[in-house]
Amino acid sequence: GGDNMATSSIFTNVRITDPKKAEALIAAFEASEADMKNHKPENPTGIRYVDDPEEIRKIFAKRST
Repeated sequence: GGDNMATSSIFTNVRITDPKKAEALIAAFEASEADMKNHKPENPTGIRYVDDPEEIRKIFAKRST
């Protein structure tokens, strides 16, 4: 079903025989990786993005008491 599509599609074999096309694919992967390094998830209304480890500890400490 549709539940497996995202994970199963990454296991597809790709055969590239043209060196220029191989270089273009590698460049696309590298560009995508560089974009993700600077990416922060969108912040839906009413949700606060927390990336400070100490603040995260405080949040979870409140839940366990």
